[in-house]
Amino acid sequence: MKFNIRGDKIMVTDAISDYVKLKIGKLDKYFKDENIDTNVVIKVRGNRQIIEVTIFMDNLILRSEEEHDDLYAAIDLVIDKLERQIRKNKTKLKNQNMSNNKFKQFNFEYEDNEIIEEDNNKIVKRKTISTKPMDEEEAILEMELLAHNFFVYKDMNTNSINVVYKRKDGNYGIIETD
Repeated sequence: MKFNIRGDKIMVTDAISDYVKLKIGKLDKYFKDENIDTNVVIKVRGNRQIIEVTIFMDNLILRSEEEHDDLYAAIDLVIDKLERQIRKNKTKLKNQNMSNNKFKQFNFEYEDNEIIEEDNNKIVKRKTISTKPMDEEEAILEMELLAHNFFVYKDMNTNSINVVYKRKDGNYGIIETD
């Protein structure tokens, strides 16, 4: 793996960098390609340490974020979370790969000593919404009134379907479509 480790409001020391590389290096057994880019962002918010790990592959992006009072504990938690994501979705990824060789960077032959329960997630509800043109502020207001953490709306200026969502830091984000 190729690492890009940076700090946001924190100095990334050699000890932190080495620990991150050691822990993320344990995920190497899941990948065939050694040239996979991995971005790691370490942040501080108050007294909480936040780590974001993003692994870029040809047709897939793995991402996880954790926060903890102790940075090293946050690193351990985020690696455990990424490993669970990979193990949990191994069968789905393998089936997709067999049909179109889409995930050729994955190593599906690793030893799986841990039993992960198969998640048979399925769509259990389908909802149709009618979108009326509105601006971002009105969409945020609608979202807050519904007590949801996201809201789909048609932007009155661009006439495209957008999604406004509430971020973990309390601010808002918007996903725009073409």
